[in-house]
Amino acid sequence: MSAPFFLHPCPIIAFTMHLPFVYHTDYVTPLPPGHRFPMPKFAEVYRILLEDNIATSGQFHMPEIATRDILQLVHSKSYVDAFCDGTLDRQAERRIGLPWSTGLVKRTRTAVGGTILTAKLALEHGIACNTAGGTHHAFPDYGSGFCIFNDLAIAARYMLETDQAKRILIIDLDVHQGDATALTFANEPAVFTFSMHCGVNFPFRKQQSALAIEQTVGMTDSDYHAGQEKHRGRLLSEVNPDLVIYDAGVDPHIDDSLGKLSLSDYGLYQRDCKVIDRCLANGFPIATVIGGGYDKDISALARRHSIVHRAANDLTKQLHRA
Repeated sequence: MSAPFFLHPCPIIAFTMHLPFVYHTDYVTPLPPGHRFPMPKFAEVYRILLEDNIATSGQFHMPEIATRDILQLVHSKSYVDAFCDGTLDRQAERRIGLPWSTGLVKRTRTAVGGTILTAKLALEHGIACNTAGGTHHAFPDYGSGFCIFNDLAIAARYMLETDQAKRILIIDLDVHQGDATALTFANEPAVFTFSMHCGVNFPFRKQQSALAIEQTVGMTDSDYHAGQEKHRGRLLSEVNPDLVIYDAGVDPHIDDSLGKLSLSDYGLYQRDCKVIDRCLANGFPIATVIGGGYDKDISALARRHSIVHRAANDLTKQLHRA
């Protein structure tokens, strides 16, 4: 096999339709030294996309901070106010796993705004990619697992409430089940939640997704793709969504510290290409978020997260040339 694709920066090719990316400097806020959540990765993804010629500065769009009213499309007013005002109790803060700060409030609300903007741009351009997002463990009344507000659920509900979409498919390929997203839309026929995750990983109490596929510990590329292939095409045709929101978590990677699966870099690239290609080929707009990923080597982790942007960039160029 040739050297991994990401070692060769893609050349800048002039074309009229630029793939939209979403980023804001407020995606990063300081955490205590040694904290295991890799906060710097968001800025590093942005830097790598520019450095490797995956994007130019003109392709990036800056989101607005999500208002409290927007957050309350999914979350209770009492929870939104408690977090934004810094009055969460200690137990609620520990469940989230991130120490409260005014910077964290701004960071969290900006990331939600980023996923909403990504969804809007996807409807306009056919595809758009956020450089953050995927906080699928945030429930209506509380946060958990480093997730405070559920950007996937909020963006979906926002698109429905503003009549920009009537049917939404959320494809969640993070190694952890999108439990809070599943619960949020359990009785919502306009949103179909699909989760493909490791069965013996967090969260240990699973929720009922519209469709859930559990993977076994140590699963490698070939078996993973075989499982994905069984559902991808049928899922799109049966749901027939106006918008697909895709959580491209990289924690199924073999080197992820919280993953338990064994996908390679190229396996993740193939996964993302297959999802994006099927959406674009059939006219389903797709908004991507980066989801989970955990590694002490921030540069390596950020390159892993950039795989979905590379896949989107490669496929967009192919469509333009065709």
